Amino acid sequence: MPSPADSPVSITSLYDGLTSEQLARRLGLPRVVALDETTSTLDVAHTLGGEGAAAGTLILADTQTAGRGRLGRAWTSERGAGIWLTLIERPSDPAAIEVLSLRIGIALAVALDGFVDNAVSLKWPNDVYVAGRKLAGILVEARWRESTLEWVAVGIGINIRPPASEARAAGVRRGTSRLSILDAIIPGVRFAAAQPGHLSHDELEAFACRDYARGRRCVQPAEGVVQGIDARGALHIDLGSEVVAVRSGSLVLKEEQ
Repeated sequence: MPSPADSPVSITSLYDGLTSEQLARRLGLPRVVALDETTSTLDVAHTLGGEGAAAGTLILADTQTAGRGRLGRAWTSERGAGIWLTLIERPSDPAAIEVLSLRIGIALAVALDGFVDNAVSLKWPNDVYVAGRKLAGILVEARWRESTLEWVAVGIGINIRPPASEARAAGVRRGTSRLSILDAIIPGVRFAAAQPGHLSHDELEAFACRDYARGRRCVQPAEGVVQGIDARGALHIDLGSEVVAVRSGSLVLKEEQ
């Protein structure tokens, strides 16, 4: 019999006592694939996306053996310790992709406020923080056919309890169920994924109110003081002699060295 890693789409399991069909009805989604174990829910999403899976298809795993973050980094995905998911969406506006992780971060922050004891903050480009520690991460991967956007896979990892191996990690309030978090985040994430264009004035204000890095000194992607973001999702850094707009890389604060 093949292992879950060998056949990640076909071998499904209960997720906190619910079948995939029950989860789909509960969350108002066309399809949910609940897995006991897989390499990465992003891998499964791309397989399903290539097979024509509908927008709103959700992949959940109790554990990932090769969860990933930005720039090829590993994401710790201990069994039952968090929510490891990927949502397939088919946005109509390719221009929105460059700000999608930020837009989804805003939606997550609003939803997760109710499950922690401190206000949720955001760190460019894809991290969700609480009390100075990382609570969640977002990874958006797009698939194109020549110049046509076919689908995006929105990967999200949320710590229910922080992994022991991560000194700067946070979790949600003790006793919080994963299902209650899914109930809270899925509508907002789907709404964010459907929005066209770059960030609106209201979205920029929402991010600014939660911007963990603004006003802090950073050493990467450049040395200076973080000034915030713009409508296209670029990070503005004051170098002293000038303010530069950075569109890629990782933000490392001086205090995090």
